[in-house]
This record gives sequence, structure tokens and C-alpha cells, in this order.
Amino acid sequence: MSAGLLSPSPPTLSRRLILLLSVACGVAVADIYFPQAISPLIADDLHVSPESAAVVVTCAQLGYAAGIFLLVPLGDRLRHRGLVTTLLLVTCAGLVLAGTATALPVLAVAGALVGLTTVVPQILIPMAAGLTAPERRGAVTGTLLSGLIGGILLARAFSGTLGEWLGWRAPYLVAAGLVLVLALALAAALPATTPSTDQPYPALLAASLRLLRTEPQLRRSALNQVLVFAAFSAAWTALALYITGPAYHLGTPAVGVLALVGAASMFATPIAGRRTDRQGPDAVNLVCMVGAIAAGALLLTGQFGGPVGLVGLGAGMLLLDVAMQSGQVANQARIFALRPEARARLNTAYMTCAFLGGSAGSWLGVRAYSAFGWNGVCGLVMILAGLALLRQLLRARPTAPAAPEQVTAAGAAGAAGPDGVPAAR
Repeated sequence: MSAGLLSPSPPTLSRRLILLLSVACGVAVADIYFPQAISPLIADDLHVSPESAAVVVTCAQLGYAAGIFLLVPLGDRLRHRGLVTTLLLVTCAGLVLAGTATALPVLAVAGALVGLTTVVPQILIPMAAGLTAPERRGAVTGTLLSGLIGGILLARAFSGTLGEWLGWRAPYLVAAGLVLVLALALAAALPATTPSTDQPYPALLAASLRLLRTEPQLRRSALNQVLVFAAFSAAWTALALYITGPAYHLGTPAVGVLALVGAASMFATPIAGRRTDRQGPDAVNLVCMVGAIAAGALLLTGQFGGPVGLVGLGAGMLLLDVAMQSGQVANQARIFALRPEARARLNTAYMTCAFLGGSAGSWLGVRAYSAFGWNGVCGLVMILAGLALLRQLLRARPTAPAAPEQVTAAGAAGAAGPDGVPAAR
């Protein structure tokens, strides 16, 4: 092909834009986590039971899971600037609707809408991976995930404090303003990108499932995260029950304080990304799985009670946060190297599995706490992380950092299907 027919080089990401994308990930994901801290205030104001008010949190999480499966694949089909801006504007409208709701059903529907469209981080991360040189892909992914973690862990403290001062509506309306500013900033700053596929929408959805079936490295990454994220979710769900119960008699602000301690894990993900670039994802996964097991053992010190127990809980949760989030960096670096033209669909399959694992972990954590107390929860964390480690040791083969254009053996042999996804082997 002559030089004049070569396609233009893809746009690249400046450090300023990477920082903006990291902030965007944190602000967007916070929208599904901050209602957890203000549900008691919602119950009091709308004159419903706390259990009924908690349905707002459930609707937001279900909406997020649906958005990952239904909307994230569009990251391969549509231009990122228009898609991201549209989703953020709809999120802003949903937050305004929630902040002005006068009845619980309206608030629940608004929460589901916010959850559905606030999947922007799961679109931005694959986009950033595609615009980054392979030797920096892990570091950039880690930087964006650090913003994501910051949003998750700081959301509860933000909404709890603001809600206590100004009422439960204030966090929704302030978040709406932040999302609007973010939408305008990204509309101006996102580079022009070219869709990697023109498949019809139903084919995009089917492709995510097909990739999960045909890509062993995708299944491997997904199962790693299912187990470790389940351990993480089990611990965080049971922790609130434990420290507000008879062992400590603390209020819900204590959960926010421990979440702030865990926010330090956002500084670990860029380091994990750089180590993934140098040593490959397997080495990082191995350390993270051992770290998650150690975190479960450290959390047992919560049985001591008092300041010593609280320090042990804080240290254990921090270590578990670092292990889970750093493993996420390694797992996503692995899957983004598989098929450059299908990164959004790969991420859809991966994140859907991860959130199913997290939901199962939350359910198991409550059951373990009810049946066996805090020791049972710590044992569950160690068992789940131990299963991930056992599978890593028995079935994983060490791999070097993958090149951006790496394809599977079937793809290299020309066994890909007509939609660019490898045919079943």
C-alpha cells in the first residue's frame, strides 16, 4: 500500500487528558455508591421504612449491571465523544429527577436510570487502552482505575456528610452539577475516534457472550476477578453489620471513616499497572491473591475490639482493597491485549462477570456473618481468595506482557467469524 493510502495515526492521550478521564471515572461511578450512606435520611423524609428506602440502592446497582451489558458494547460501535456525552447528560437528568422526587417509586426509577447510564468508566477505560502504546497500557489503565476507586470509596463520605448538613436531596443535586460540568469538559476534550465495528446492536450483545466462550484468557481474567471481588464485597457488606453491632456499637459514620482509609488503595493501582507492563499480569495476579488471603487473616484481629481491633479492621480492609483493585488492573490489561477491535465487548463480558461475583459475595457475606459471625466472614474471604490462588497455580501458564495487536491462535489462523470475533473452537 502506498504511503498516501495509509490510514491516519490514531489519536493519543496527553497526561492532562488521562487525569481528566480518571476524574470522570470517579465522578461517574460515585453516583451508584453514594445513596448507600443517605438511605436512612431518605426513609425519614419520605416516611418509609429503612428497608424500603434501601431499594433505591438496589435499583441503582441493578441499573448499573444492566448498563454494562446493554450499553458498554456500544463503545465499539459509536464514536466515543458523542456516546459518553449523551450518557452523562442522561445521568444528569436522572440525578435531578432523584433529587426532586417526592415519592419512593419515583426515586427508585430515577436511581435505576442513573445506574443504567453511569457506565461511562467502562467505556472510557477500553477507549484509553486503545489510544495508549502497549508499554504504557497497564500504567494508564491503573491511573483511570485509581480515579474509579476514589469515586467508589469517597462517595459514601461525600453523601453522608453533605446529607447530614443539607438533607438527602443535596448529594443528588450536587452530583448532577458535577456530571454536567464533566459532560461539557469531555465533549471538548475527548479525541475523535473511529468505531471499530459496524455490527448491528443485537450482534454486539451476542459478541460479548461469544468472546467469553471462545477466549480462554478472558475467562481466566473474569474468574480471577469474580472470586477476589466476591471476597471484597463479602467483607465490605458484613463490615457495616459488624461495627454497628454489639462488638463495637459504632454508628454508620464509622463505615465512612474506614472507607476513607481504603481510599489509599487508589495510589496502588498505577504501581500495579507499571508492574503489569514490566512483568506481565500473571505475576501481579499472584501477589494480589496472596494479599487477599493475608487480608482475610488480618481482619480476624477485629475480634480484639477497641482501638486495636479497629486498626486491624482498617489495615485488613486496606490490604483487601489494594489486592482487589490491583488485580483488576492486571486482568484488564490482559483482556485489552486480546482483540483491539473488540475491547468494549471484552470489557462488557469481563465486568458483567465481575459484578455477578460481587453480588454473590455480598449475599454470601451476610449469610456467613449471620451463621458464624465475623470469623466466618474472614474465613469466607480467605476461601474465595484461596480458590483464585489455587486455580492460578494449577492452570495458569506464565505469560509475558502482550502486544497490542495480539490475537488468539484461532484468530491468527484465520478462524475468526464474520463479525471479527473468533469462531467457536
